Amino acid sequence: MTDLLWYQYLLIGLIFAWSGFVRTSLGFGGAVLALPFLLLVVNEPLVFLPIVAIHLLIFSSWIAWSGHRQVQKAGVGGTSPESNIDWGYLTKALKIMIVPKLIGVVGLLTLPSQIMTNIIFGIVIIYAIGYVLNKPFRSNNKYVDIVLLALGGYVSGTSLIGAPLIVAVFATHVAKEQLRDTMFVLWFILVMIKMASFIIAGVDLQLIHQLWLLPCAFIGHLLGEKAHRYMLKADTGLFFRVLGVVLILVSVVGLIHPPG
Repeated sequence: MTDLLWYQYLLIGLIFAWSGFVRTSLGFGGAVLALPFLLLVVNEPLVFLPIVAIHLLIFSSWIAWSGHRQVQKAGVGGTSPESNIDWGYLTKALKIMIVPKLIGVVGLLTLPSQIMTNIIFGIVIIYAIGYVLNKPFRSNNKYVDIVLLALGGYVSGTSLIGAPLIVAVFATHVAKEQLRDTMFVLWFILVMIKMASFIIAGVDLQLIHQLWLLPCAFIGHLLGEKAHRYMLKADTGLFFRVLGVVLILVSVVGLIHPPG
């Protein structure tokens, strides 16, 4: 990412600030909502994916730990406060996702990228419309959830755009107060696997550019924290409508300009 024009660096900084805002406010979307725009500036996914991954590791661990501390402080006397993370469903989902994730990382199975993108975002739009109409889709068949989580795990292994599909399932099973922090723990685990593949493959982690892009993401993070607190205080219907609108936006952007 050298020899760019000044406005390209400016655009990249603004996009990473947007990425930090989305990631912190909703708990997902930092990668999939930023990559399509980043690729319009520099069409080289492997330049940006390591940067996005490192940001996600830093902010996901920070936010999940901060949420844990807040829950602990809210405890009264000897009563054990409820966790900010749904460990039960997280563990269950990981058992489903881990093998497809590893398959995606090593590339043993490869579907044409355009077909994969259309399948994922098409399913996400169906989920999202239900959220916008305040009638979220709820699967009564555990095998449907298994298929969706496995697909999300595979795509998160091949790239970093599996979040919308995974969140669409998690949002059905995890309380909204726990959803964001639960997702951050999941992202941390999945991205650690992805980072290991980057290192093994000798991909440039763009550590020099972290010096100026991390502060950009941090600004977005601070704004995202305020937005997240507002949404938690709002009614559940508003929360899911916002979630649905963002999922539709993610899907439309991905279909128009799929991140490679």
